[in-house]
Amino acid sequence: MNATAADTQNSYDVVIVGGGAAGLTAAQVLGRARRRVLVVDGGRPRNAPAAHMHGYLGHDGLPPATLVEIGRDEARAYGVQFVDGDVARVVPCGVEPGYVVTLGGGRDVRTSAIIVATGLVDHIPEIPGLRERWGSEVLHCPYCHGYEVRDRRLAVLGGLNRDASVHQALLLPLWSRDVVFFPNGADLSDAERTSIRARGVEIVDGEVAAFDGEAIEMADGQSVPRDVVFVGPRFDPNDDILRSLGCDVASHGFVSVDSRGATSVPGVFAAGNVVNPKAQVITAAGEGSAAAIAVNQYLLHGDVEAAIASWSQEGSPRR
Repeated sequence: MNATAADTQNSYDVVIVGGGAAGLTAAQVLGRARRRVLVVDGGRPRNAPAAHMHGYLGHDGLPPATLVEIGRDEARAYGVQFVDGDVARVVPCGVEPGYVVTLGGGRDVRTSAIIVATGLVDHIPEIPGLRERWGSEVLHCPYCHGYEVRDRRLAVLGGLNRDASVHQALLLPLWSRDVVFFPNGADLSDAERTSIRARGVEIVDGEVAAFDGEAIEMADGQSVPRDVVFVGPRFDPNDDILRSLGCDVASHGFVSVDSRGATSVPGVFAAGNVVNPKAQVITAAGEGSAAAIAVNQYLLHGDVEAAIASWSQEGSPRR
């Protein structure tokens, strides 16, 4: 292979890191724009424990893995390339615009722009019985799973994200009249206790010891029958790439992006849960589409500048 062919093989308009709803939607949009696109995906989606996803028009109830499979096939149809694995590092090219992306296997590829769609990690209380039931009997998003557990015996467990747990306690009576809130050490104001009880939710104070799939076991020996537990996780964005490039971080701890997904660093964009912990699958897909259009516009400026430079060197076209 000659040098020119090798350079072409390792050069892309856009490298997308993360192959979930946000990354795949961005890949499809950019592939349809006839950009040279590489998607690098580590295969650790946040929603892997969930059997089905909801709220996605036309795909309600579809397994998340099936959506990814469909999305990959659609993107490949537009020439998008895929690498299964992780990104070791991303560094600026130097004096020239663009970035060098080092893949986990050591291969370097060059790109003019990057979209980071690497999601986040949910941290839940270290209480026996929670982690192994995560995504089935232990949940966090009522809009994603509330309908499927409607009219069952629900629990809200305080812990890592106090405000989210209080909100869940107020919200979940929309799906069941049998809801019990376990603050588990979280301090509640008198006003919060009044609001929660006014919603018909019982409050059980004390330390939670375990959840066995049938009941919440308290440290004092009390057992409260419950079928499903909602928790408020602490969200940890997979944003090492963004931070390593110097992207600005907002006060809430997530990297700042504008409405198009642009970070503070030129040519670096982000979409989905890595910058928006509240994004559902359909929201992440929409953010991926917006980021893709913004990236294409960013690349267009370079295309126009290159075309003007080339045209100026060659002279005005003959009439």
